[in-house]
Amino acid sequence: MAMEMTILTNDYRPGDSIANFIDFYYSLRMKYLASDLLEQGLTPLQISDAVLKAITVGRAAGLELYQHFKPVFSGIDKEIINDCKLSHLGYGLVLMNADTGLSVVGDFQVSVLQQYLVNYH
Repeated sequence: MAMEMTILTNDYRPGDSIANFIDFYYSLRMKYLASDLLEQGLTPLQISDAVLKAITVGRAAGLELYQHFKPVFSGIDKEIINDCKLSHLGYGLVLMNADTGLSVVGDFQVSVLQQYLVNYH
C-alpha cells in the first residue's frame, strides 16, 4: 500500500493576506455585473467596448481601478462568459461610455448632466 505525504509549510506572507483581504473587501462592494447591461439592450460587443472606455476614463481620472472593476466569469444561458464586476461608480462609467445611439445611454447621460447642473450651478 502506497502512502502519500503532505508537506505543510509556514510560508506566511502578511502582504499577500492583506492584498487578498482588500481584494475581497472591494469585490463585496461591487454589486453590478457588466452583463447586467444586456437587459438594457446593449450587445456583448457594446458592453465590452464600454468597459474598456470606462477603465481608460478611470485610469485617466486617477481612480484605483481595482476598487471599481474586477474581471470575472459569469454563466448566461448555459454559457460561460467573460464579465466584469462593477462598483456603483464603475457601472455608471460603463453606462456613460456605452453606445450613445441607445436611448438608455442618452437618458443616463442627460440625467447625470441635469443633476450636475442643479447641484453646481
